Amino acid sequence: SMLSQNKSVKTTEEVALQILLLCQVGVGTVVNIFLFVHNLSPFLNGSQQRPIKVILANLAVGNTLILLFAFPNNIRVFIPREFPTDLKCKLGYFIWLVARSTNMCSTCSLSTYQLVTLAPGTWGRVMLRGRAPKFVRYTCYSCWLFSVLNNAHIPMKVSGPQKTHNDTNTKNKWVCSTTGFSIGMRILSFAHDAVFISIIIWSSVSMVILLNRHHQRLQHIQSTNQKLRVHAETRAAHTILMLVVTFVTCYLLDCICTVCNISFVDSRVWLRRVKEILSVSFPTFSPLLLIFRDPKDPCSLLFCC
Repeated sequence: SMLSQNKSVKTTEEVALQILLLCQVGVGTVVNIFLFVHNLSPFLNGSQQRPIKVILANLAVGNTLILLFAFPNNIRVFIPREFPTDLKCKLGYFIWLVARSTNMCSTCSLSTYQLVTLAPGTWGRVMLRGRAPKFVRYTCYSCWLFSVLNNAHIPMKVSGPQKTHNDTNTKNKWVCSTTGFSIGMRILSFAHDAVFISIIIWSSVSMVILLNRHHQRLQHIQSTNQKLRVHAETRAAHTILMLVVTFVTCYLLDCICTVCNISFVDSRVWLRRVKEILSVSFPTFSPLLLIFRDPKDPCSLLFCC
C-alpha cells in the first residue's frame, strides 16, 4: 500500500507540474505574440523601426517557437495524441534548438547594443551612428543563420521513440530518441553556450559600471533635458539588465537541473518536469517583464534612447 501511495503522490506531482507548464506555454505564447506585433507595428506603419525594437521582435519570435515546440511533448497527459513519428521528432527538436540558440544570440545582441549606446565616445557608437538600424537587422539575420547552421546536424542524431519488447513501458513510446549525441557534440554545445553567456555577463557588468558613472554625472547636470535623457538611458539599461539576469538565472538553474537529472536516476521523472518548466521560464517571463516595465505605456520600455 505504501508503494502504491508513493506512486499516486508522484503522479499528482507530475500532473501539477504539467498544469504549470501548460499555463506557462499558454500565457507566454499570447504575450510574445503581443510583444512581436507591438515591436513590428512601426515598420508596418511605414515609420522607421528603432534598432532595439528589431532585436525585441526577434526575441519574441524565438520565445514563441520555444514555447510552441515544447507544447506538443507535454500535452499528452491531458489529451490522448498519436505517438511522435521520426519526422516530428527531428523537426521539433531542430526548431526548438534553433530558437533556443537564436534567443541566446538575441539576448547577447541586446545587452551588447545597449552597452554601446550607453558608453559615450566609444568606437562602436561612432560606427553605429546613422547605420544602427541596418547593422542590427544584419545581426539578427546572422543570429538565425548561425543557429540553423550550428544545429544542421541535429536531425541526423534524433529519431522517433525506440521500440522495446516490453509493452507495459508506455512512457518510452512518447519520448524521442537522442542517443546519437556524442561527448564531443555535447562539449561543442556547452562551448557555444559558454561564449554567449560570457559576452552577456561581460556586457552586463560593464553596463553596471557605466550606470554608476551616469548616476554620479546626473548629480552635476543642471539642464532638465539632459537629466531626462540620462534618466531614459538609465531606465532602458535597467530593463535590459533585469532581462539579462532573468536569462542567466533560468539558464544556470536549467544546467543544474540537467546535471541532477543525469546524476540521480530515482528522481528523473520529477526532475525532467522541473527542467521542462525551467526551459520555458525565460520565454514566458521575459515578455511580461518588457511589457509591464513601464505601467504608463506598456511595451515602450526603452523610450527614445
